[in-house]
Amino acid sequence: MNHSDYDCNLGCPVEATLELIGGKWKGVILYHLLDGTHRFNELRRIMPDITQRMLTRQLRELEACQLISRTVYAEVPPRVEYSLTEYGRTLEPVIQALRGWGMQHLTADQNQ
Repeated sequence: MNHSDYDCNLGCPVEATLELIGGKWKGVILYHLLDGTHRFNELRRIMPDITQRMLTRQLRELEACQLISRTVYAEVPPRVEYSLTEYGRTLEPVIQALRGWGMQHLTADQNQ
């Protein structure tokens, strides 16, 4: 994704960010990787509603954007681990802000 891909009006930075982390699962995956490295099946257990196909797709997209790294170990069976890159870690304040807002939203819904 290049800067030239956007018609940079005032919302351009938001559009660029949401293109990287938008959707139902990417933010959730990034949130769980804030805790550290996880294997594919660990992520599936943490997020039981995501399909294997969708998790694979989202991980590939996050890896292509260099937000996460994928490490394959030459073992039988192969072990694959996912972790945030240094670049991906820069999203931590954004992810934590989303979490905080979500907690307030859920609390407000319960109080109504």
